[in-house]
Amino acid sequence: MSDVPMIETPSPNFDERKSPVSMLVLHYTGMRDAQSAIAWLASPESKVSAHYVVCEDGQIIRMVDEAKRAWHAGRSHWRGINDVNSASIGIEIVNPGHEWGYRPFPQAQIGALIPLMHDIVQRHGITRGNIVGHSDVAPARKQDPGELFPWGQLARLRLALPRPTRNLMDPLWTDSAFLLALERFGYDIAEPDAAVIAFQRRFRPELIDGVIDGECRAILLALLLPKPRGDE
Repeated sequence: MSDVPMIETPSPNFDERKSPVSMLVLHYTGMRDAQSAIAWLASPESKVSAHYVVCEDGQIIRMVDEAKRAWHAGRSHWRGINDVNSASIGIEIVNPGHEWGYRPFPQAQIGALIPLMHDIVQRHGITRGNIVGHSDVAPARKQDPGELFPWGQLARLRLALPRPTRNLMDPLWTDSAFLLALERFGYDIAEPDAAVIAFQRRFRPELIDGVIDGECRAILLALLLPKPRGDE
C-alpha cells in the first residue's frame, strides 16, 4: 500500500469475490457530511459499503479489505461484466451530491485520491478504460461522481481515459448506430437516454442534454479507435 495515512472503520457489508479485480469504480457519497456517509456504510442495516472513503480534507477511511467484495455498485454493467462488485474496487468520495448541494471536489481530497488510485491500479493491473464512475456502470440509476469530478486531471496522470480533443471527425452515425457503438465501448444501453447522458457527463460535461450530436459521435469514435497497447 501507499504511505497515505488511513483510518480503519470496518464495514460488515461484504462477501466473497467471484472474479478477480479488473475495475475501479469511483462514487460520491451523496450525503450531508462525511460522518453520516461513513456511519451508513458501516451499518449492517444499509447493505452497502465501499473499500475506501476519501474525505474532503484528504483523510482516507478503509472499510472493506480489497480481497473481499464490497457492496458499492449495485445493479450495474460494464464491458460485459454484470457483477461489477465482484470485479472492482469501490471508492466513495465525500461530496453532498446533486441532492444535497453538489460542489467541486477540494484539491486536498483529489490529492489524497490520486496516490490511492495509483496504488490500486498498479497492484491489480487495472486499465484506464476500466476506471469508471458509478454513473458509467449504472447510467439509469446514478449520476456520481458527476460532471464536476476532475476526470481530466486524473487522465493526465494516466488514471482515466482522456477526453479526445484532436482531429475529431463526426462519423455521421444514426442514433441507433451511436447506441450500438456506445454499447461496444462498455455502456449498458437498456435505457438509451440515460446511457447518452452518462456518456456526456463523463466525456462532455459542459453540455449534458441527452442529445446525440456531432460532437458526441466524434468523441465516441475517437474513444473506439485502436490505441497503443496498455492505453485501454
